[in-house]
Amino acid sequence: MLPIRTILYPTDFSDAASSAFELACALARDYGATLIAVHVIPPPHVFAGDGMGIAAPVEDPEEAAARLAALGTSGHGGRFEYRLLDGDPTEQILKVAGDTSADVIVMGTHGSSGLMRLLMGSIAESVMRKAPCPVLTVRGQFHRPLDSSAPRAAQEVASV
Repeated sequence: MLPIRTILYPTDFSDAASSAFELACALARDYGATLIAVHVIPPPHVFAGDGMGIAAPVEDPEEAAARLAALGTSGHGGRFEYRLLDGDPTEQILKVAGDTSADVIVMGTHGSSGLMRLLMGSIAESVMRKAPCPVLTVRGQFHRPLDSSAPRAAQEVASV
């Protein structure tokens, strides 16, 4: 079995990333590994149409840094570092993975498919294809409806 000394955890602060964080923390505890969280602020995009341009909202770096720092106090308990970077998320994640000699990357994935994936691409997929180490992707939590009466009612109607 390969030793795991450094775990890289890229985050976009989504639900899928939160699920990946739980797993990354568990691995870091089990292996006594350093956990490195990284968040990349992408360059602003301008969407143009009909002669009008609309800039995508730019993320607040101070807020992102505070969220990253808060991860270190959220119960991991081991060695924790974080990096806040600008640029292309895939390129920056791969650079940090190489610079830190990460043994594994644990990241969330949104599971986009079809047209959205074609248009937007998948950062997780790009990282998996180019990473210098294994990549473990984690989907967000499965959410069951709080009210389960509708399926039950449908079963009752179907049985009549």
